[in-house]
Amino acid sequence: MPIFETPPWGVVVPVKLLSVAKSRLAPYGEAARRRLALAFAADVVTAAMRSRLVVRVVVVTDDPVAAQALTCLGAVVVADEPAAGLNPALGYGAELLRASLPDCGVAALSSDLPALRADDLDTVLAAVPAAGRAFVPDAERLGTTLLAASPGLGLDPAYGEHSRLRHLDSGAVELPGSAGLQRDVDTPADLATAVALGVGPNTAATIVGLGLSPRSPAQCTMQR
Repeated sequence: MPIFETPPWGVVVPVKLLSVAKSRLAPYGEAARRRLALAFAADVVTAAMRSRLVVRVVVVTDDPVAAQALTCLGAVVVADEPAAGLNPALGYGAELLRASLPDCGVAALSSDLPALRADDLDTVLAAVPAAGRAFVPDAERLGTTLLAASPGLGLDPAYGEHSRLRHLDSGAVELPGSAGLQRDVDTPADLATAVALGVGPNTAATIVGLGLSPRSPAQCTMQR
């Protein structure tokens, strides 16, 4: 479907407190783990802001450092008022988007996709059924990295263990996603894969600045 025929989209990005985010990256050290978690989220927000279809990005977080950094990138940052877990946070963000932009589609996007590119996001959002919900599974085909609902439909997030099957059971259509959209990063091995795909500028700079070497810092190419 051509870009101009698709509806505009709002995107919700949930960001955990940096003090607890990405615990499986702790082998790099606590300070590095926090900086990487923030860099991943910054690259996700940057990609979404560059999308031709996305008109607003809402970040739901209670972390003050993340809130300040992501606001500077152009996101609308709101506190996690429900404070009841991921699904309520996404539902809250979706409600805020629908209240201010009733004609928009709404998509939830994971905050740990450092290899995400704006064009990849455009391709998936343009493929969401006109009156339906759709999702993209993670690389292991167990979880979900993106969940989208066309204008007028509830997002109805069902994240948690085996969320891919949960979203399938809820009637959402599974869409193919790019390697960067599917590659969420939880472990050093995941980070090495993302680096090979080409991570965004924030993650690339953080890796080099920390002196980390998932494979080789020279492979930390920025998005174009």
